[in-house]
Amino acid sequence: MTSPPATAEHWDRTYAEGDTSRSWYQPHATVSMDLLAHAGVPPSTAIVDVGGGASTLVDDLLHANFTDVTVLDVAPTALGLASSRVGPDLARQVSWVVADIESWQPPRAYGVWHDRAVLHFMVDRHQQVAYRRALLTATAVDSIVIIAVFSTDGPQQCSGLTVRRYDEQALSIFLGDEFEVVATGEVPHQTPGGAEQEFLWLMARRTS
Repeated sequence: MTSPPATAEHWDRTYAEGDTSRSWYQPHATVSMDLLAHAGVPPSTAIVDVGGGASTLVDDLLHANFTDVTVLDVAPTALGLASSRVGPDLARQVSWVVADIESWQPPRAYGVWHDRAVLHFMVDRHQQVAYRRALLTATAVDSIVIIAVFSTDGPQQCSGLTVRRYDEQALSIFLGDEFEVVATGEVPHQTPGGAEQEFLWLMARRTS
């Protein structure tokens, strides 16, 4: 793992008590896995889970025999939780990267860019530009992009931070002409505390 940037402090504190109490926790990444299946993504495809933290997507990918999985997060504590949960044998099959999406320089192109609940924290223009720069560098023609953000009916804050909410048009415009939207939909997420948060999911394919 590379050295974490300074902004890791906030997220390290957030994850300090574990993951299952966090509002975004889900026991299985059902929507993500369904979208991958819908797109016909083979298990040999290189996947990067941006801001994956302690997400259980990595568990589901490994159990589905995906062989080229990268989990990137700014918080080493979060990646440590995920690595410990999957166990040492499976953890060795994953590339764990501590990096800030705003300054990350992708070393390769991936067949799938997956982001559940990172983009909506990019509220400033410079953050959004940096995110999109990383997205374009880390994908190629025919790469699949899966992004989940708070919809216009979702929370205005999360983990003590202001978020930007999206509708389908705004998220499509953010992606730009390089991407063709394949599927969108709003899916409510039930938090561990029993509340519901409205998420907008979008899957797109890079065309240029």
